[in-house]
Amino acid sequence: MKSIILKAVTFASLTLGVSAAASAQVYVKVRPVAPVIVETKRPSAAHVWIGEDWRVEGPSYVYIGGRWEAPPHPGAVWVPGHWVRKGHGEYWVPGHWSRR
Repeated sequence: MKSIILKAVTFASLTLGVSAAASAQVYVKVRPVAPVIVETKRPSAAHVWIGEDWRVEGPSYVYIGGRWEAPPHPGAVWVPGHWVRKGHGEYWVPGHWSRR
């Protein structure tokens, strides 16, 4: 299973038309496809599933989703990341923890 995920992430990274804008934001012409991740057992009632999530590494995005995280403080809620379309292509706005 790990090799399939690794191959999917590598393929997505290699096939992206990527360019860096003046703002150091990484834009893609083709949005990468998140690998299929099976949601594991929840570690505790407080943990939140972080699904699609990406990190910039060099000129491309690396998938870092598919994990459980505990809120950093009581009352924190996870705001999922999302893709934004601009003239150069699309870029990822990372998810983050926020107060209610």
